[in-house]
Amino acid sequence: MATASNANVQDDPNNPLSPRPRDGETPARPEGDPELLIHAIDLHTYYGASHILRGIHFEVRRGETIGLMGRNGMGKSTLLKSIMGLVKPRAGGVLIKGRPMTRRPPYEVAQLGIAYVPEGRGIFGNLSVRENLVMAARAGTHGQRDWTYERVLETFPRLQERLNHGGQQLSGGEQQMLTIGRALMTNPDVLILDEATEGLAPLIAREIWRICDVIRQSGISSIIVDKNWKHVTRVTDRNVILVKGEVVFDGSSEQIRAQPELMTQHLGV
Repeated sequence: MATASNANVQDDPNNPLSPRPRDGETPARPEGDPELLIHAIDLHTYYGASHILRGIHFEVRRGETIGLMGRNGMGKSTLLKSIMGLVKPRAGGVLIKGRPMTRRPPYEVAQLGIAYVPEGRGIFGNLSVRENLVMAARAGTHGQRDWTYERVLETFPRLQERLNHGGQQLSGGEQQMLTIGRALMTNPDVLILDEATEGLAPLIAREIWRICDVIRQSGISSIIVDKNWKHVTRVTDRNVILVKGEVVFDGSSEQIRAQPELMTQHLGV
C-alpha cells in the first residue's frame, strides 16, 4: 500500500527520503553526487482517491535540459508540483541536491535554486514589469549573479520596451517572457517551464524557444513541458514520456527523432 510506504519514508531517520530535520535536529546525510540536482524516487501522488503518479523515478543533472512529454492528464504538471512541494506525494520522495524535500514548503525548494514558471504564469498584475523583475532579484545558491536586471532586459527586448506597463497590460506572450525573466532573476540552478508556449502566437512561441536555447547555453538545467515535441527536442538533451502516471520512455532527443512512432503511440501526433 502506498500509505504504508509513505509511513516508512517519514519515520525512518536513516532513509534519505525522510524529511529534512528542523533546527536543532540532526540533519540527514545528503547523497554524494553533486551533479544530481533533482531526484524523485518512486513517487506516488494522489488527488483524493485518484492515483496520478505511479512510482515515478525522475532525475535532473547539472546542465541538463529535459523535455517532459505526455498527453493531457498523464501526470506532467503533477510531477512538477510534487517536486516543488505544491502537492505532497503519498509515498516515495524528492531529493533536491541530496536534501530530502518531500514535505517541505515550496519556498524552501526555491531557496535551493529551483525556479518554477507555472502554466498560469503567476505574475503580479498590479506591479510594473520593472517591479516584477526587481522584486525577484537575488544571488544564486553559490552566490552567482549571472542573470542581472540588465542581462534579462537584453535577453527580452520586448520587456525593455514595456518597463512601466503593469503586468495586466501585457499580452500573453509578454507575460510569459516576464515570468521567465523573473525566474532568471533568482539565478536558479534549475528552471522549470510548464507549458512553455501554450496559447502563444507562432512568432512569440519562436521567441520563447530562442530564449530556452539561451538558457540552455548559459548552463542552467531546465525541465520543459510543451505540446510541440519537435521544438522541445531541438533544445533538450533528454526526454521523458509519461503515460497514466508512469514513465514509458526516457532517452535522448536523437532517439525521439529516430522513432517517430513513439510520438504517434504516446502523444497521438
